[in-house]
Amino acid sequence: MTVEVGAKVPEMTLPANGGKNVSLSDYKGKFIVLYFYPKDMTPGCTTEACDFRDQHENFNDLNAVILGVSPDPVDRHEKFIDKHGLPFELLADEDHQLAEAFGVWKLKKNFGKEYMGIERSTFVIDPDGKVIKEWRKVKVKGHVEEALEFLREQGKA
Repeated sequence: MTVEVGAKVPEMTLPANGGKNVSLSDYKGKFIVLYFYPKDMTPGCTTEACDFRDQHENFNDLNAVILGVSPDPVDRHEKFIDKHGLPFELLADEDHQLAEAFGVWKLKKNFGKEYMGIERSTFVIDPDGKVIKEWRKVKVKGHVEEALEFLREQGKA
């Protein structure tokens, strides 16, 4: 079953940078911006990560934590974080358990080749652990601002 808007997020723990394990429930009481991306160090993923980095304080001000998820191993996440000064955690979903739960592990095509991979997607989880917004098939340009604007609207509700 795929997690959708209105659903509680499943309890899963994944390894993250800094040698720790992270569960979504660790952030109960905060909004979580959970973004899935295909691969560290690739152009689109680097742009998206740096956009989240540049807006990190604004998300923080809205009681929101940013968590990035890809199938890359923790050591590659560490290099990605160091290279770009990312101030948030990246989770290693090497067996794509979380990606499958959110329905973002998809058959993809690139240069005529088919393979399984992450469809760039972002989910906002409310302080009670429910998904309140999803963006699937994300286009990087302008996306982080869109997520930020959605959270600002929540503050006014």
